[in-house]
Amino acid sequence: MKMTSGYLLVEQSQHIELVKRGHEVTFITPFSLASENLGSNYKEIVLPHYDFWTEMKRMSNREIILDMADLSTLKFVRMLHVMGVQSTDFAFEQPEIKALINAKNKVGKYDLLIAEQFYNEGALILGHLYQIPTITLSSFGNTNYFSEMVGIITPWSYNPHSFISSTTRMNLWERAVNVFVCGTEHLMRTFLYYPSHDAVLRKHFSGLLDVVPTTKQLERNISAILMNNYMPLDAPRPISFNMISVGGLHIQPSKALPVHLQKFLDEAKHGAIYFSLGTQVRSADLPAEKLKVFLDAFRSLKQRVLWKFEEDSFAELPANVMIQKWLPQADLLAHPNVKVFIAHGGLFGMQEALHYGVPVLGMPVYCDQHFNINQGKANGYAIGLDYRTITTEQLRSALLELLENPKYRDTMKRSSRIFRQRPLGAMDTAMFWIDYVIEHRGAPHMVSAGMDLAWYQFYLLDLVAIAAAALLLPILILCVCLRNSKFKPKTKRKQH
Repeated sequence: MKMTSGYLLVEQSQHIELVKRGHEVTFITPFSLASENLGSNYKEIVLPHYDFWTEMKRMSNREIILDMADLSTLKFVRMLHVMGVQSTDFAFEQPEIKALINAKNKVGKYDLLIAEQFYNEGALILGHLYQIPTITLSSFGNTNYFSEMVGIITPWSYNPHSFISSTTRMNLWERAVNVFVCGTEHLMRTFLYYPSHDAVLRKHFSGLLDVVPTTKQLERNISAILMNNYMPLDAPRPISFNMISVGGLHIQPSKALPVHLQKFLDEAKHGAIYFSLGTQVRSADLPAEKLKVFLDAFRSLKQRVLWKFEEDSFAELPANVMIQKWLPQADLLAHPNVKVFIAHGGLFGMQEALHYGVPVLGMPVYCDQHFNINQGKANGYAIGLDYRTITTEQLRSALLELLENPKYRDTMKRSSRIFRQRPLGAMDTAMFWIDYVIEHRGAPHMVSAGMDLAWYQFYLLDLVAIAAAALLLPILILCVCLRNSKFKPKTKRKQH
């Protein structure tokens, strides 16, 4: 099914594919894609970059991400809440967005809003203004608080919070921690996060709308959530019809490597190791003693090492190691000589490793990275180490285990088949449901009736109250009767 439609996007992954399929796309982004030459169907609204690191450093009292590893889960959640509210307020302040908000003749201009589902729920008001359905895309996959957005219940007994290290097989203590974290996050969203977003909406839209919808009301307009997750990196859990798994959406067919990288890997007779801590975590920020640990371990190996390192040079670099500020990660993992991926456990990198079947040595730093690595350990295709306490011998031993023990590569190959074997690829799945929501005018039949219930009805607390009353009332009546009987004065017999 193909239709020419207008899309308003504040998320990046699918815009190029939508344009290729003949759709008209307006893309709100801080990253211009003019160099892509996407043609007349593509229009972009380029916003200034929002500096969220300054506030995160202030709240965390840390200067670099590597020092944030010891922050609590709830501290990270609160930081993300503040970042989301402030970045939304920042976006609404921009003249380009104000022009979009105040435009005349909004109705009929667009058919769908696609928005990122990452702490910027205020953007959903664009769907309300233009009277169009909304699809959100969660780049971090599924998470427990989605249940209240789609009208289902996610049991905390076996669904860990995305930011804690537990897998779905939790012991008693881990379940207690999970209940505490998930319950506290729910209260934070209800009494801190949503009211803060509501205040931003009132600030910017009170003069435009007679009644400014709340964030919770805007979430009710979400027709579907495209979730960047899929087996086996994510485990089975309750979902609704409008929660669509499109894990690996960003993975494209591998491209030819630059000549020097191709030569370096082709000549790696004993295989190669790829080392990257992602975009936000910088290897160059590791302390000198930890850099020495990595260098000494790499120097002792016969494999070659490609290391994403953010500085131009490195003193005493071993002959088998090549460093570069940026590397085409997915294309490198596709090379058959890459045998191990040293990673921080970010979701995109883990999906690329799964797609190409490369075992992982994980060194998680924060948020979902701990869960992703522990899930890989549980499934048998990853080993985890703590970068803060790692030694040369531990690193070397873990690398040799992954390189020489065939069980890791065999398990990863099986996991890769599970990840790749689907009725439709991730992008085709996303395109299908985007067209489906438009054709069915928001597809309200996919939305759970649980969304229409008050919270006490949703959790059956009204029935619990009635049952408790039915049980306690007779007991109370009996107690009152017995008490009255005990204190009733006795009648004296008449004497004849």
